[in-house]
Amino acid sequence: MSTETNEAYLLELRNLQRELVLLQQSVQSEGRRLLVIFEGRDTAGKGGAIRRFSEHLNPRFLKIIALAKPSEIETKQWFFQRYLRHLPNAGEIVFFDRSWYNRAVVEPVMNFCTAQQYERFKSQVLTVENMLIDDGIQLIKLWFSINREAQSQRIERRSSDILYQWKLSTIDALAQEKWNDFTHYKEKMFESTHSEKSPWIIIDGNDKATARMEAIRYVLSQCDYHRKGELKVSLTPDSKIVTRYQSREK
Repeated sequence: MSTETNEAYLLELRNLQRELVLLQQSVQSEGRRLLVIFEGRDTAGKGGAIRRFSEHLNPRFLKIIALAKPSEIETKQWFFQRYLRHLPNAGEIVFFDRSWYNRAVVEPVMNFCTAQQYERFKSQVLTVENMLIDDGIQLIKLWFSINREAQSQRIERRSSDILYQWKLSTIDALAQEKWNDFTHYKEKMFESTHSEKSPWIIIDGNDKATARMEAIRYVLSQCDYHRKGELKVSLTPDSKIVTRYQSREK
């Protein structure tokens, strides 16, 4: 029996999702703003995690943002502009399925940006995030991490199963070939964009089901909300699955 069909797992997941509903009710009633960024390599499980997060939330107070390739107009705007228009309003939760961090990893690996654009992003991003946080937005940054073998297996599944072929992209096709390049830029991203105020939280995504549940647990652990813990489900994430990037804090 797989983890995702295990009765005990499903019961715990449902209780964590009930806690998410309590969190959303508090965000809504108190006019708070919560922004969660989901990042990671292709096939790392970001989309599946977002589905588990959002499954029982009220869609009127939730936005899931997965932006397509920028338009010609957007390429001439300030880089952050097209993302900032999707920030949460009072009472809203927003999930970014990839974010401005495309410019930190995907774009330089795939030559979608210039070296100057890349460096400008690195010099601006923490300032932008600090401004959002200072204005009252709660920002959580999650990086879903997988090993090379797991990615290879998932790409093969996408290629061979028609139910998953819509997920295939040019980047997927090159993910294994450019594995080391992605690793290089991922590490540079952590080094330059992790701070005490805006830390990177790394989720071990090799087991999708566990990663999804522990990611939910982590977000809940970081938020205050009415009736928190009422369902007696653990809100302490597994330290073997959820880790904080370690560096000199900025």
